Amino acid sequence: MAGLSLKCGDCGILLRSVEEAQEHAELTKHSDFSESTEAVLNLVCSTCGKPCRSKTESDLHTKRTGHTEFEDKTLEVAKPISLEVEKDRNMEDAQGESSSSCQPQEMVVPEVDQKLLEELEGMGFPKARAIRALHYSGNTSLEAAVNWVVEHENDADIDELPKVPVNTKSEAAQPSLTPEEMKIKAQELRERARKKKEEEEKRMEREREKERIRVGKELLEAKRIEEDNERKRLMALRKAEKEEERRAREKIRQKLEEDKAERRRKLGLPPEDPDAAKPSAPVVEEKKSSLPVRPATKAEQMRECLRSLKQNHKDDEAKVKTAFNTLLTYVKNVATNPNEEKFRKIRLTNATFQARVGALKGGIEFLELCGFEKIEGGEFLFLPRDTVNKAVLNEAGTELNNAINNPFFGVL
Repeated sequence: MAGLSLKCGDCGILLRSVEEAQEHAELTKHSDFSESTEAVLNLVCSTCGKPCRSKTESDLHTKRTGHTEFEDKTLEVAKPISLEVEKDRNMEDAQGESSSSCQPQEMVVPEVDQKLLEELEGMGFPKARAIRALHYSGNTSLEAAVNWVVEHENDADIDELPKVPVNTKSEAAQPSLTPEEMKIKAQELRERARKKKEEEEKRMEREREKERIRVGKELLEAKRIEEDNERKRLMALRKAEKEEERRAREKIRQKLEEDKAERRRKLGLPPEDPDAAKPSAPVVEEKKSSLPVRPATKAEQMRECLRSLKQNHKDDEAKVKTAFNTLLTYVKNVATNPNEEKFRKIRLTNATFQARVGALKGGIEFLELCGFEKIEGGEFLFLPRDTVNKAVLNEAGTELNNAINNPFFGVL
């Protein structure tokens, strides 16, 4: 039995002629075709007359339009395929082309099915794009043209009119889609384009997120390395500073030892034995005061001085309290600002000082216990900076606060 169709070994589709097989091969790059005794289906819709070439296509038509009645006209249009005839025709076409290749051929826009073209333009496609889609999809159906547009929408020449030689003809147009099918198809195309765009945006967003994570990790690693290097540099710097201080102290100690040995040599004394016990520091005699009884410690001497001041002026409690507060002010000023000379120097002839402290017996003596000394013929009380003793000043402040706040101070 002669073959009624050509079957594609790659996808299984049935084709009516060698021309259809060639068009299919150009579109899909399939090359495995064989002759088949199975005819290509031709199911015609009883309602709208649309032909369907497969059961899948008829099911899709039913889903879109609701039409369920189809008439099978497969046997009416089925005809045997003569491959020899086609080969001879192809050879004649090839010979004709070779004979005419010496002359330049006129290029024109190919003819396409006008109904399909109008339907594509009605769906919003530019005319040039619609003609190109119909021509390269085989001018078979609206669905094939739309699929071609979707697959080639990024081509640079998508909106340019195709050109073919004058003798090239397009195949006979197939029945077009109904208006309802056109709307459904347009909606499907828009939905497919939207999904494709969303998928591309998601893919690009994932790529951007991966790049951001990679850059963030690199920045964190670079920052960590920089901090480690800075920490190591500071540690090395501190170590070098400590070593320098140690060498400086050792150098000073050696210099002091050499100076001491030189002085002993000049005085004719024997070199100092490092194992010999060092003599104890000389005992400094405490400065005598006019008070009849001297306590053994500085704090007891200050307490006794304040007690004597209050006993000597017990009839004027306000004057005694003013004297204590004034003395506390002098002590605080020196303790908090030891470098300020104005707080360490008091003019004895100052009227305010005399009225508050100088005229009271025991006031000047208390300042002398804090370290003040009379200078310039007794005109000033002065505390040298190098003799400021904060421990003594703190004891003086403690004794003054006790004298001021204790109501029984100096009573006994």
